[in-house]
Amino acid sequence: MPVIAPMPAARPAGIPSQREGSDEAMAMGTTVDHLTETYRAHYRSLLGLAALLLDDTASCEDVVQEAFIRVHSARSRVRDPEKTLAYLRQTVVNLSRSALRRRILGLKLLSKPMPNMASAEEGAYEQLERDQLIQAMRGLQRRQREVLVLRYFADMTEAQVADTLGISLGSVKAYGSRGIAALRVAMEAPA
Repeated sequence: MPVIAPMPAARPAGIPSQREGSDEAMAMGTTVDHLTETYRAHYRSLLGLAALLLDDTASCEDVVQEAFIRVHSARSRVRDPEKTLAYLRQTVVNLSRSALRRRILGLKLLSKPMPNMASAEEGAYEQLERDQLIQAMRGLQRRQREVLVLRYFADMTEAQVADTLGISLGSVKAYGSRGIAALRVAMEAPA
């Protein structure tokens, strides 16, 4: 397994080792040696934690490696070497969350595929049908036209149409059915 930081060749003068005093060791933070041992001992368990949160092995390995790099960079802030593993676990969880957020954002930003385009003939026929429908709608009574527009183009329920127009629910149903019948006759008539 790769080691994230090189082993120090010699300890600089004036910096005590962890064995020289636990208070002094806690004051200087987690050492590179301790972090390296933690890496060797807990890499697989942290990889398993990332695997539970993410779905592909490459991302899990990247997250765990990044967690060790971040902890290595901030090892002076981890005052108690016994908390290094907990700090690593939390970093893996946070990095996994960030990776998932980036994926979700990426999926949202992906351009949606173009729908199957209709041929020019189909577009022309649809335009003719729309024009014929608009002309037929203009031939309806005012209330029939209002009910059909609110019901089918504004996608309102019959109760909402009744409230909007200030008429009864039965009137909405009557105007709607008569309007549809009139549209059928107008649309089937030769132009």
